[in-house]
Amino acid sequence: MNTSSTSLSASESTGFFGAYGGQFVPDDLKARLDEVTEAFDRYSDNSFFKDELDYYFKHYTGRPNPIFFCANLSERLGGAKIYLKREDLNHLGAHKINNTLGQCLLAKRMGKKRIVAETGAGQHGVATAATAALLGLECTVYMGAEDMKRQRLNVIRMEMLGAKVVPALSGQRTLKEAVDEALAAWIANPDTFYVLGSAVGPHPYPTMVRHFQAVIGCEAREQMLAECGKLPVAAFACVGGGSNAIGLFAGFVDDADVRLIGVEPAGRGLTYGDHAASLCKGEPGVMHGFHSYMIKDENGEPGAVYSISAGLDYPSVGPEHSYLKDIGRAEYVSVTDKEAVDAFFLLSRTEGIIPALESSHALAQAVKVAPTLPKDAALLVCLSGRGDKDIFTVHDILIARGAICWNVTKSCLHSCRTAKKVLLSPS
Repeated sequence: MNTSSTSLSASESTGFFGAYGGQFVPDDLKARLDEVTEAFDRYSDNSFFKDELDYYFKHYTGRPNPIFFCANLSERLGGAKIYLKREDLNHLGAHKINNTLGQCLLAKRMGKKRIVAETGAGQHGVATAATAALLGLECTVYMGAEDMKRQRLNVIRMEMLGAKVVPALSGQRTLKEAVDEALAAWIANPDTFYVLGSAVGPHPYPTMVRHFQAVIGCEAREQMLAECGKLPVAAFACVGGGSNAIGLFAGFVDDADVRLIGVEPAGRGLTYGDHAASLCKGEPGVMHGFHSYMIKDENGEPGAVYSISAGLDYPSVGPEHSYLKDIGRAEYVSVTDKEAVDAFFLLSRTEGIIPALESSHALAQAVKVAPTLPKDAALLVCLSGRGDKDIFTVHDILIARGAICWNVTKSCLHSCRTAKKVLLSPS
């Protein structure tokens, strides 16, 4: 299995993608980053390391996962055929394990015994906890206190896997604050390794995360050619920090005829504090040790963000995405909470696949585009994770819509007469 990817930037070796990336960190953290960089450079192309990673990809994660043609959905929409890259079928239900296996194996090579990680929606935390258990590493995961409430199922999963979950209590108590806490813990403990979950942060993390996630796009390209005899006209992925998106895009970046479309969260609307669309509404700046597009407050500091998806409410984005935006190789759009939720129900009820709310953002944009294209065209959507983790959020939405009600006394879920209409309505 080829887990490497095409270089997206000529200046990548210095930690920059065009003007973006780099290391904007204090000296104590730079020394730690240099240690990781040296190890990654030494092992990333090492045949023994790659063989071990590929072994776990196949026998632990369950790769390669398939592409799936959404026949029912495509017929309903008309126009282009929609295919899904089924990262939701990975062990633990998301793409995150591609990266945690790579980084934790690297930590073992470095002689580390303890790892720290941040998590938003909890999928990276779960994947890190599982990988740590597999490889015999002590694991602490930092998670925003607000995210712990809305993603409590994943908190339980992390604890079942042996990880210590520490709430981040400052600021908005979401992903940004979890990253702050994880970085502080890493600086304070030289014997630890920081398993960063997205394609963000100071060099080498954006390069390293893309390297391990590139398996998504490399597989998908081969699968589309084998099944369809051609490449998709467009590849869609949700973008928070951007790890699943950069992994998908890595397989197609050299194919000029394939549009690369990243989909950000427009949340409640594109006014300050109501969204997390860094590329669509932000501007270049520095946070968490790297230069990229970001949402700023009136003082130029990281601004308030919001998304129904805990995995997308981050006020910046991976520097490689900023580079791809600036050179025009990738397009970035945003969809609202409502559009994402409607896409969630649409896929669930037409194909029997429950997507993560993060992935539903990408699907929502594909649903918009498909009817505008001929029927012989193909669209590829990265289904980055499954929606089990979102059941409580979705349940609350259904109650608010009047689709279902919860009878506490009888402890049973009742369908309202409007349920079928709500769940099957087109997005």
